[in-house]
Amino acid sequence: MSIFTEEKILRLPEVKTKTGIARSTIYKLIAVGDFPAPVSLGARAVGWLESDVNQWIASRRSH
Repeated sequence: MSIFTEEKILRLPEVKTKTGIARSTIYKLIAVGDFPAPVSLGARAVGWLESDVNQWIASRRSH
């Protein structure tokens, strides 16, 4: 049994759609520590773990 689970990586357009917030707002929230940081996918590409984005959304529902 593998200790790793299959995790989907979301690119920025998917994150924007899923959260309903703009690119600039996402990066402002990252800068102040209020949004999950992206993971590096290469020299000029990043993505977000879907589970991190889902947890962030869930935390917003309780506000």
